[in-house]
Parts: sequence; C-alpha cells; structure tokens
Amino acid sequence: MQPPLTPPPAFGGTVGRGRLGSGALRRLGLGRYLVATVAVAGALALAGCNTDDVSPNARALKPLPAALVAEIEAKSMPRESPILVRIFKEESELEVWKQDATGKFALLKTYPVCRWSGELGPKIKEGDRQAPEGFYTITPGQMNPQSNYYLAFNLGFPNAYDKANDRTGAFLMVHGDCSSAGCYAMTDEQIQEIYALGRDSFMGGQRSFQVQAYPFRMTALNMAKHRNNPSFAFWRMIKEGSDHFEVTKAEPHVDVCEKHYVFDARTPPNATPIAFKPREKCPVYEIPPEIAGPVKVKHDRDEREFAEFAKRGIATAAVRTGTDGGMHPAFLAKVRYEQEGDRDARAAAAPVSNTTLPPNVSPPHAPDPETTSAVATAPSAPSPAKPKPAASAPKPMPKPSQQAQVAQATQPAQPSAPATTPAWPGESNSGLIAGAAAVVPAGSFEGRWGGLK
Repeated sequence: MQPPLTPPPAFGGTVGRGRLGSGALRRLGLGRYLVATVAVAGALALAGCNTDDVSPNARALKPLPAALVAEIEAKSMPRESPILVRIFKEESELEVWKQDATGKFALLKTYPVCRWSGELGPKIKEGDRQAPEGFYTITPGQMNPQSNYYLAFNLGFPNAYDKANDRTGAFLMVHGDCSSAGCYAMTDEQIQEIYALGRDSFMGGQRSFQVQAYPFRMTALNMAKHRNNPSFAFWRMIKEGSDHFEVTKAEPHVDVCEKHYVFDARTPPNATPIAFKPREKCPVYEIPPEIAGPVKVKHDRDEREFAEFAKRGIATAAVRTGTDGGMHPAFLAKVRYEQEGDRDARAAAAPVSNTTLPPNVSPPHAPDPETTSAVATAPSAPSPAKPKPAASAPKPMPKPSQQAQVAQATQPAQPSAPATTPAWPGESNSGLIAGAAAVVPAGSFEGRWGGLK
C-alpha cells in the first residue's frame, strides 16, 4: 500500500494554500529541493502511468526558455509567483495561470494536450483508463524529476472526494512522451516548461498548486450538449468550483463533506470553527458575499443560456465514442503530416511545430458509429406549429432572499429517477449559489446533486 505523500521537511509543516517566505526557500537551493523531492517521489513505482527512475537529472534543473520568461515579465508576473493549472479534456488544452503583481491569477499560457485516454467523465476504478476530473493539490513531493515519460507530476488521485466515493486508482500523472493510460500526456518540450513553472513557484514559496481537471470548458452551451451524460450531476458540481475561480481569479478553497465538493466555505460569524469530514454531514458554513455575489450573477446568466439551449433542442453529444480519449487537433494534424505524409495537414500542425512527437505515438481511434449512434440521440427542435410546452423547459430558480442565509443540510437524501434532460441549472435544488451572501442551501447534498455515483 502506497504511504501518503507528505511535503519534504525542508518546506515545513502542513501543506496549505499560502506561501512560505521566499527568502528562506531560496536559501535551500534548488539542489536541496530536488533531493527532498526525490526522497518522497521514490515511492512512486510501477503503477498507473508511472514506471520511473526518480534520480534527479538536468531536465529538472533546466531554466525556463527566454521567450516564456519575457512573456511572464510582459504580463507583470513575478518569476516565482504561484501557479494554477486547468485542464479541459474535450478541447485537449492545459492552461497555466500565474499570479500577477495584483495578486490575482492571470492566464500565462495554453498548451495543447498531446494525449489523454478514456471518455469524458471522472475516473471511477483502477484500470478504467479514465483520466481524473476534479480538484487536485500538487506538492513538491509529487514532482518527479526523472520520469520515464521525461518529467512528470503526480495528480494525487484519489483525493478526499475520490476516496469518499470509493474510487480506486493511483499514480495518475501529467507527464511527457505523448502516451496515456489514465494520465494527461504532453510532449517533452511542453512538460519541460510546465514542470519548470511548478518548480519555480515552489522555490518562490508556494506550498502547493491546484490542478482543476474538467471534461470541457464549463459553458452553458457545453453543459447543454452533455445534458444526457450520466456524469452530468458530477459536472454541475465541479462547475461551481470553476465559476468561483472564473469570477474571482483566485484559487478556490476546496473542502469535501457528504461525499461532495464544497468551495470557499467559511465558518459563520461568532460560530465554533468548523471542520469538514468527507463522508459525514456538512457543518453549517457560509460563503463570503464578495464571492457569492459574483458567482450568483454568473450562475443566473448561465441558467438563462442553458434554458434557451435546452428549449431549442440543441443536439446532445455521445456519451461514449470508442475513440479512447483525445488529442488536440494540432497534434492530430502533426501526425497526419509527419507520419502519414498528408501535406494538407501542415498548416493545421503549425501551433505545435516546435514540439517533437515520439515515433510510437498512438492517436485516438476513429469514432465507432455503432457506439455513438446508440448513446447519443439529438432531440428534435420544437415545431413552429406545435410549440414546446413551457413546462418542458427548465424551471426558473426561485428568487433568493437578499439576506445572508445559513442553513443546515438536514433533509434526508431523496432518490431521483434519471431524466433524459436534467434540469440544470433551473431547478431550485441544483446546488448552486442561491443568494448574494448564500451559504448552504436547505436540503441534503444527495438531494441537491442526486445520482452522483
């Protein structure tokens, strides 16, 4: 059994969201950082995507390329400021965000993802080839300076949410070599930069950085396209965390209770400090109004757009495609141009012309027509002669009180039958923020989300 990963002693104490003194960390030196990392990473062996020798080498010490340093400076980002990573499966993109001089996160660079495996949806069990979705914390001990996949960092699956929901698997990485079995695979040149950005943020005092892994960009249109997917309830839950980040440009604080994610929860005024336990009932908590207010504005806008898309009968996407994951279109074009001799693909491959594909790269399979046709049926648009009844559209969310709300989630779970078109986010039990200073909406988390497993 793999022992739990802990931060190297040199970085001090419990891993948190804050930063250590940068001067103290710099005095440790990059060599000590790598030695401490290897001491922890030495436990990572022969599981998931990882079959690695973790001796340090020059790859982990390589500085950022001059062009990226210039971009960091142009965006007023301190060289060693904290980072945050966002991954979008369907678009096959990985974003690195970095704190600028104002203390807010700003997008530094978007990397095309070379390969990910499985289908859209979270990882459930060992061997299902699914790449994780959710919120993960990367500490120095999860950085692998000499991976057999060039460089890598461990996502930390299963996290507290995954464990509470009895999900299995281990050693799922972001790494190089463009080969995936449950991981997010980049090219060697890409992971070199991403690894160095993480390394430099640790040297600047960041104790850990957050990875947010999503099935797709969490827009109302994409939610509507995937409204028939069995993972829909899970996705609308993690969309709440995405909304928190997008409106605040700050790393959302993540907790887990009642087997669900909770974002930016705080102890109510004059209350005993609260503690979250992943499998137990959620304590009473509040979300600061400066976060809840903007999140509600975004939620209301997305609600209106989703309702309009659903009313128009926008086609739904396949639940299963049979392709075994995805690859960014630029890399697909690069494969066609370099390995299949398709000259027409050269222009489409231009965005990744400065990266190298391994000779054994395996692009996704062609979609299986029998699989996709069996699981994805586009609903018909309403006929002008027979307008769609108003009752078939998602119901509007009741107007919330403008007062701060504090409610204990005490109602028993109510099983719900699967719906062909889940009513997101118009139903009042959607689980999203319901007021400008909203906290925990009434009703159990099972009642709010329903059917997550």
